[in-house]
Amino acid sequence: MPTLTRLLLVLLLLGALGYGAIYSLANLVEPREREIEIRLKKDGFGR
Repeated sequence: MPTLTRLLLVLLLLGALGYGAIYSLANLVEPREREIEIRLKKDGFGR
């Protein structure tokens, strides 16, 4: 049983690290605003 306990502990630790990374990205990182320019061809319009 010690190997099962160790496996569960490692999986729990990896899950906690992943959750912490996602939480910190969602709450601590601010997105930057920038302008986006998209060029469209006129060939497909008005047919």
